[in-house]
Amino acid sequence: MNYLANENRYQSMEYRQCGNSGLLLPAISLGLWHNFGHIDSLDNARNILKKAFDSGITHFDLANNYGPPAGSAEENFGKIYKDNFVTYRDELIISTKAGWGMWPGPYGDWGSKKYLVSSLDQSLKRMGLEYVDIFYHHRPDPLTPLEETMRTLDLMVRQGKALYVGISSYDPIESAKAFSMLKQMGTPCLIHQPKYSMLDRWIENGLLDVLEENGIGCIPFSPLAQGLLTNKYLNGIPEGSRAANKRGNGAIDENQVSDLIITKVKKLNVVAEARGQNLAQMSLAWILKDKRISSVLIGVSKPEQITDSLKCLEYYSFSNDELNTINSILN
Repeated sequence: MNYLANENRYQSMEYRQCGNSGLLLPAISLGLWHNFGHIDSLDNARNILKKAFDSGITHFDLANNYGPPAGSAEENFGKIYKDNFVTYRDELIISTKAGWGMWPGPYGDWGSKKYLVSSLDQSLKRMGLEYVDIFYHHRPDPLTPLEETMRTLDLMVRQGKALYVGISSYDPIESAKAFSMLKQMGTPCLIHQPKYSMLDRWIENGLLDVLEENGIGCIPFSPLAQGLLTNKYLNGIPEGSRAANKRGNGAIDENQVSDLIITKVKKLNVVAEARGQNLAQMSLAWILKDKRISSVLIGVSKPEQITDSLKCLEYYSFSNDELNTINSILN
């Protein structure tokens, strides 16, 4: 099980400042939403993590409910961490989240102090860690007062269970309130994790401006729209894809793969080919062109996809003509 990381792992990766903090994140981070559960191959998961770290990806992003079943991604990460990554702990950024349903009853979901404290304790135990680098509230809670949720995030830092805190999927108004509360408490919010891709641009309507104004980092998830922005769907819905898999974690509604979407994807692919990139690489590059983006989360099912994704860093500038063409396709 001895693992020696590539000694040149930091030479080809770009590291970006996370908001106004002193923390640098790799431009590409690895999300463990899929392919790390108990239904998946542990050896494959191990190889993915090794390939990522060997390539300079220092940030591994989890959540309490990742699997399936819920909790299993953290458990499997904990096994791999113990076997292969313990000696590299100070070179890693490990994040987890809480905010979705985890156990029965009124205390296993949303954003109460009871739930968040219990959830982080469980996450640390599953991963075999003394602390996480970033702890997120995973989604807004319409019932729990925002101050209670933010005070709990502040408490987690003061107790040494997290170095930084973040939020995910909050809208611009909710985000601004959360940032103000955390700043007053003395634990500034580090980062926001929103869903963002060329097919889902909601954060351009105010959220990116709020993040910039408050010096908060941004790390989008689902930058490839769960596979829609890859070559996979150019000819419709292939067998084994998330759209074909109508049930289970991460399944895509077949209605999302409409004729209109496929038409847009095909046109975007033409632009990508003209740039010398595949569609996935261009889609990642399109997000990274914005300096307000601290990092982009990718999910992969095999190590080779990491190598492919990282090629986006070779060329993420766009001409005005390219941007106008892409906007005309998307609009």
